[in-house]
Amino acid sequence: MKFIKYITAIFFYFLFGHSFFMAFIGLLVGSFISFKLSGGLIGQLSGFGNVGGITGIKTERQAVFFKTAFTLMGTIAKADGRVSEQEIAHVEQFMTQLNMSASHRKQAINHFKSGSQANYNIDSLLHEFNAATVTSPNLKQMLMIYLLRVAVADGKLHQNETSLMHDIARQLGYSEQQFAQLMAMIQGQDQFAGGAYHQGAHRGGGSYAPNYTSVSAIDSAYQALGVSKENTDAEIKKAYRRLVREYHPDKLMGQGLPEAMIKEATERSQEIQTAYDLIKKTRGMK
Repeated sequence: MKFIKYITAIFFYFLFGHSFFMAFIGLLVGSFISFKLSGGLIGQLSGFGNVGGITGIKTERQAVFFKTAFTLMGTIAKADGRVSEQEIAHVEQFMTQLNMSASHRKQAINHFKSGSQANYNIDSLLHEFNAATVTSPNLKQMLMIYLLRVAVADGKLHQNETSLMHDIARQLGYSEQQFAQLMAMIQGQDQFAGGAYHQGAHRGGGSYAPNYTSVSAIDSAYQALGVSKENTDAEIKKAYRRLVREYHPDKLMGQGLPEAMIKEATERSQEIQTAYDLIKKTRGMK
């Protein structure tokens, strides 16, 4: 496909009377055709397709994210020596929630099995992921969320799983402090999964469920936003707005998060909103 632009340049050169200007126009036309065909071909090979005008670059990024997420899920599940039934059930439930097509489901299973092979080396996979997402930092955070969910699927975080998560985070560019903060934030947000209100509270007319007004829930709310009680109202609002931007589904899809995997980002946004609303109520913020 990379030769198309040269072929069209030569074609335009002879078609328009040996005109170098038209040869240049042909080069541009050929470059555009090559770019669009690359997107379509990559899309077909990856299983995502070139739907709705998705560019070749974005489509390739989606395929890389999809492959990396499910391969590393397999690696983490096997990190403690065996893939547990809970971990398998979690991944299967995850695929069901994503409403995957049969072809995507088959790809996901193959990636998971590949990652769960003994002594699977994650270095080249993460190198490919970093190269594909260099302009999409939020995708790294989403990847860590998916992986942590698998790591704790059996109810505990095994030492080998923790070590592997640290290694993945390091290769993604996280410092030890950043990794610890991210893990704390994710775990705090998870406390609000499924909603925190009685019916009607989101509209301002309902009330919080009792377990969401406990001291531990309020502490989790601060943790979910990556802030503390010592932060000012303005600092808390700033942290909240930053997280809303980071997890905004449209922004993540624009960066290359596969559409089928956007549900997690939507739920994460809701958990952040719930935590922020609780902090606002507790502090009397407007």
